Amino acid sequence: MNNKITIRTYTNQETDRAFIFGLSPRLSEVAGLHWHADGVMQKMQDEYIAEMLNQTLTPNITLIAETKEGALGFIHTCAHQDSISGEICATVPLLAVSPKAQGMGVGQLLIQAAETWAKKQGYRLLHLEVFANNIKARGFYQSQGFEEETLHMIKPL
Repeated sequence: MNNKITIRTYTNQETDRAFIFGLSPRLSEVAGLHWHADGVMQKMQDEYIAEMLNQTLTPNITLIAETKEGALGFIHTCAHQDSISGEICATVPLLAVSPKAQGMGVGQLLIQAAETWAKKQGYRLLHLEVFANNIKARGFYQSQGFEEETLHMIKPL
């Protein structure tokens, strides 16, 4: 396998869409929200991805990490109003790396590309949300310099 990873802009080609939607079950699984049925989580994730890919009213970019052998991961970054300061910043609503590419530095490259895009937009902050039960992702984001700011909690009744 050629390990040279490149980052390119998403194209609305079927191969890109299929790759991104192909990671949807994994995104649903790692959320670890046992109080929601699997079908509900999958439906939410598919709708969230579709909304993300159809986003046109706010500045945004979707990037694909790949080698010559194929796609490895993607990130979507867009404008977001910070809930504390009210300033417009960037947010990462979705980042996913295929299981076969875990540990290859793909996530780090995608975060760096998102940061570059955000800085070019003039944003001061990069925001993201992660499911609390996704301990691996939380550790990764902390290793990339993200800090916890707020925490939403839920109790099944």
